[in-house]
Amino acid sequence: MNRIILAAIVLGLAFASCKSKKELAQSPYTTDPAAQPKVFTVPASDTQTQAQPKPQVTQEPAQTNNETVAMRKEQVSFTTQEDKSLNESNNFFVILGSFSQLNNAKNYRETLLNKGFTPIILHSETGYYRVCVNSYQNEYDARTRVGQIRQTYPEYSDVWLLIKD
Repeated sequence: MNRIILAAIVLGLAFASCKSKKELAQSPYTTDPAAQPKVFTVPASDTQTQAQPKPQVTQEPAQTNNETVAMRKEQVSFTTQEDKSLNESNNFFVILGSFSQLNNAKNYRETLLNKGFTPIILHSETGYYRVCVNSYQNEYDARTRVGQIRQTYPEYSDVWLLIKD
């Protein structure tokens, strides 16, 4: 009887002392909380700011919060002949929406028309219908427009550039 009690105590201690080997689930969409940027900044004193030389201003596109602009190279075709004749020479397209169904892209186009945009629909080599609000011949103008849209319309902060291949 003592052996059974002793065995039960030993087994109980053995199981109680084991730690779980489970780890948190890893996802490509989550980030390490330790790697999060700081939310606050410490203002520099007047003596520090006077001692540092002023940085030279370079001509950068207008962007909010120093965010980068997502870009993607694709071959595209125009869904209407009128859009093709007006925008065929442009290589940079400001994209607000991407849809797998043409009807969804047309509905989104109508929504954007009501907000004052002049959207066109492009058909991408990937099969998606891209809703474009502006097109440009040079990258600087396109990036500037992306920054303007992000500042004026925060709901379209995921705006991106499509580069015609």
